[in-house]
Amino acid sequence: MMRSLFVFLVVAVVAAPVAYAHHSMAMFDASKTITIEGTVKSFRWTSPHPFMEMTVLYKSGPLDWTIEVSSLSTLMKAGWTPSTIKFGDKVVLKCHPMRNGTAGGNFVSLTLPDGKVMALGANNDAP
Repeated sequence: MMRSLFVFLVVAVVAAPVAYAHHSMAMFDASKTITIEGTVKSFRWTSPHPFMEMTVLYKSGPLDWTIEVSSLSTLMKAGWTPSTIKFGDKVVLKCHPMRNGTAGGNFVSLTLPDGKVMALGANNDAP
């Protein structure tokens, strides 16, 4: 019994930093979905979450948005590749915006220049 408790505690201590490192999604307002149009500035195919940066033109001037995308495995299952989004692409993006109002959000779907809609579900079905 003591040995089992000791093993459990060791595993808990080792696993805690890994679990803590993966952040909450609370910074995004999942009750809202916004649509923005802009030009892709970068798309980083990185783990644990790819990120996309895009420039959106407003009457007051350009503003760069940072969008967190799902995991690489989810993207690959939905047919994404590192070259799905390219620098300079003009895209329409749906995302859950940041709660604090900064220019960022959590990815929902993306319409590519050729009209193809990229999402995260099976067959890229956009919500």
